[in-house]
Amino acid sequence: QVQLVESGGGLVQAGGSLRLSCAPSERIFSTYNMGWFRQAPGKEREFVSGITGSGRSTEYADSVKGRFTISRDSAKNTVYLQMNSLEPEDTAVYYCAAARKYAYYVFRVSRDYDYWGQGTQVTVSS
Repeated sequence: QVQLVESGGGLVQAGGSLRLSCAPSERIFSTYNMGWFRQAPGKEREFVSGITGSGRSTEYADSVKGRFTISRDSAKNTVYLQMNSLEPEDTAVYYCAAARKYAYYVFRVSRDYDYWGQGTQVTVSS
């Protein structure tokens, strides 16, 4: 069973930045699509960003486009989510996800992912 370990969450003021990291427990990285989702209190889990196994394709939710950047480092077996210009509306638990199925397109739906991290809290104060 693959485990995903997220880190990098915390408390930041509006306008600030954070970088989330996600490291799988084993080297499954190169062909797996990876994604970031978030869930705010009282809301459903939503897609934030995703990247294909090759790293050639990325996608973002409209609410974070232009502020967040997803990337992956195959040598370090890690995927990142750089979050800039954070807003109070970005406050949520952020989850990393991995999909075994190889695809040339990004998965935006949670059911397409097979493995999930435990989540890391991001809190943006106004």
